[in-house]
Amino acid sequence: MTDKEFAEIKRRFRADRNNITKVRGCYVTTTKEIRTRFEISVPALPDEQKDWLMKLMKKSVSGSMGRNLMNISFSVDQVNEGEEHKLLSAIRESELEDEELLTKLYEKIIEAFPTDANYLIMLAYDRYDVPSYSKNDEDIGDSTEMFRYMVCSVCPIKMTKAALGFSTAESCFKNIGAQASVSAPEIGFMFPCFDDRSTNIYNAVFYTRSTKESYPEAVEALFGSKAQMPAAEQKEKFESLMSTAAPESCNIRFVQSVHDMISDMMTEHKESKDPEPLLFDKNDVKRVLTTCGADEQELEGFDDRFNEDFGESAEIPPRNLIDPKQFELKNSYVSIKVDPKFGFMVDTKVVDGVKYIMVRADEGVEVNGINIKFDGENN
Repeated sequence: MTDKEFAEIKRRFRADRNNITKVRGCYVTTTKEIRTRFEISVPALPDEQKDWLMKLMKKSVSGSMGRNLMNISFSVDQVNEGEEHKLLSAIRESELEDEELLTKLYEKIIEAFPTDANYLIMLAYDRYDVPSYSKNDEDIGDSTEMFRYMVCSVCPIKMTKAALGFSTAESCFKNIGAQASVSAPEIGFMFPCFDDRSTNIYNAVFYTRSTKESYPEAVEALFGSKAQMPAAEQKEKFESLMSTAAPESCNIRFVQSVHDMISDMMTEHKESKDPEPLLFDKNDVKRVLTTCGADEQELEGFDDRFNEDFGESAEIPPRNLIDPKQFELKNSYVSIKVDPKFGFMVDTKVVDGVKYIMVRADEGVEVNGINIKFDGENN
């Protein structure tokens, strides 16, 4: 799914734009027991609760592909005979009406989701009469198909702290005890995918709130697939790869050049309005390093290191390699964050055998919010 297609589906999660009539699910305790099951009639909810519920479910299709959202591909054999695909398809066909099928899904999630908190498993089913659009993205009204899909959200239950409140009716202070609050989903999924604005039963999307965890047990249990490497781990491996692939070239200017080049490529891709996501394979990463000054002899073992870290056919979103809005220098006791546009104002030097991080200072230098003068500065 492209960002544009995700945006179209996310717009469905408004009370006046979807055909979600109910949300089904269960409450799971820390001991992995289902304490209660529920079926919520969405149309019967007050508007405020309805909006809150839709926003919560929408979280499971939010974020960006390759970071919070993971593309899941089913093989032909899985679609024809796979237990996981068969269960998801049957639940979708039942429109969440088959309690036995739902129980099987709950049990898969409970067994594979590692947490020490109570949580909710919630499922919503929607029917989207997909409109046709003109070349100018104008709705021309004609339907192309009925896209039927379901979204699952696994939401931790967290206890709020006791606090002091004020009752306007009684004009007095009152103690507000700790209460159970439903948090944003930790994981979730959407099945099937909305690819090319059409139903694609060969794909699903798995959501994780954290970019540091990909929940491989849950991915295996739900889809019979291997989880992708978490975005945060991809960034760490890329940083390590740069250090080992170009040890002689890896100075501050080299790192800044790599950062700037990848940032520029991301900007160009966004401005081109290409619906396909920008992804870097092994050759793309190697070309960036070479262009930015890495010595060819240093890169002789690059392919093997990349294959070992990421996999031979890996394709990585550039957002997982750098943060285009941040340029940071740090050691064990100092951290300096610089707007990437002003990276040229930072340098590293060795003076009398001592290593220094040098930052050019113009006007308005503050320490703890206080404007300071430099020693030797003329008054």
